[in-house]
Amino acid sequence: MEKHVSDSIVEQIYQLRPEHLNGAGRLFGGTLMSWIDEVAGLVAIRHAQTNVLTASVDHLEFLRGAQQNDLIVLVGRLTCVGNTSMEVRVDTYVESYDGTREPLNRAYLTLVSIDAENRPKPVPRLLLDSEEERAEWEAGKRRKELRRQLQRER
Repeated sequence: MEKHVSDSIVEQIYQLRPEHLNGAGRLFGGTLMSWIDEVAGLVAIRHAQTNVLTASVDHLEFLRGAQQNDLIVLVGRLTCVGNTSMEVRVDTYVESYDGTREPLNRAYLTLVSIDAENRPKPVPRLLLDSEEERAEWEAGKRRKELRRQLQRER
């Protein structure tokens, strides 16, 4: 089975409420990390059509802050798939009321498809429809190798 990147894209929007803020009145990083993991999981579930587990999170960099009432938009998409694993990129933006989006964060997560006994399960191949998707695939292969290298060094 094969699927397109566009088949599993997820976009989620939140308006920042007091419970999402840290003591400085800004978006709490842990809340954002939770939202990123949720969006990545939904992308992976849509692609694999199974339950999934988060295996790793790479490059979680905060580019700016966000404050109460800001609209936070998370967009998740597959970048690369292996036999049972999937790499998902989640871009997070602060969106103004006129629809302008400013980058807040980008993260890459690796998720694994699992069966009913929590064993890894094969996932559909990924069809790449654009040069951007092909470039992201190649970058995903390099990130996978870097993750393997880091594991060997531990």
